[in-house]
Amino acid sequence: MPQRILPFFSYLFHPVFIPIYATLFYLFSNHSYFLNKEKYLVLLEVTVITFVIPILFFFLLRFTGKISSIMIPELSERKFPLVVQCFLLILLVKKSITLELYPELHFFILGALSSTLIALILLFVNKKASLHMMGLSALTFFVFGLSLHHHRANTALVVSLVLMNGFVASSRLIMGAHTPKELIFGVLIGSIPQILLLFLWL
Repeated sequence: MPQRILPFFSYLFHPVFIPIYATLFYLFSNHSYFLNKEKYLVLLEVTVITFVIPILFFFLLRFTGKISSIMIPELSERKFPLVVQCFLLILLVKKSITLELYPELHFFILGALSSTLIALILLFVNKKASLHMMGLSALTFFVFGLSLHHHRANTALVVSLVLMNGFVASSRLIMGAHTPKELIFGVLIGSIPQILLLFLWL
């Protein structure tokens, strides 16, 4: 694959999009039993809380010179966005994606919160993890787990997501955004909470 194409995957699977992708699969896959009105309402809530608000914070931080780009390359630039993301994810699981209404998606968001907290803690010991790999690996295990949960063969989608993990990892290396160790940290931080939480709802 030409090197100039690979960076596209970094933008397509930017961490800010991952909760939206997970919600789309959860609500609109062939096992879904939600009414259309409810689907669009939940999708809107997730989009506002995990995409619109973080983007607004990004422009604010970019305007004030606190971060240099949407990829947030520096360790010092990552702390505040991750703190904001933690609070937004807490808001989501407490007020919108509750255990009673949307248990599978609730546990995905809870896993994402755990991963974000770990990534934030690592920053304070000067360790950087790939947020791209953290988000995409979490999404991969969520899709895999939800497919097993509903006895649906989403083999093509799961295989595609595994391939996307490879493309995104290659993209981050080519762009000079991460070392191989940071990519591995990202995969572990993203996937382990999702795997552990699978035992609570699978």
